[in-house]
Amino acid sequence: QVQLVESGGGLVQPGGSLRLSCAASESFSSFYSMGWYRQAPGKQRVLVARIFNGGNTNYLNSVKGRFTISRDNAKNTVYLQMNSLKPEDTAVYYCHAARAGTGYWGQGTQVTVSS
Repeated sequence: QVQLVESGGGLVQPGGSLRLSCAASESFSSFYSMGWYRQAPGKQRVLVARIFNGGNTNYLNSVKGRFTISRDNAKNTVYLQMNSLKPEDTAVYYCHAARAGTGYWGQGTQVTVSS
């Protein structure tokens, strides 16, 4: 069973930065893509950023220019660098790994943006 372990969440003031990490128990090359989703209270889970095996990325429109997804193949780890954070970025952030026909989720990490 694939395991995804997230870290890096926390409380930050508006305008601040955080970096989330997601360590996978298998090589990144075994997945079609890896990404980050978020779910705010009372809202649906939405895709924030995703990186494909070939290196292409895509982002939620509201985070473009502020968030950057990257990976370290040697560490089987995907990162989400979040800058210029806003209160509306407050949510539980989940790591996701996709293979043909299936997907895997991490346990989630809370990000709270508040003064």
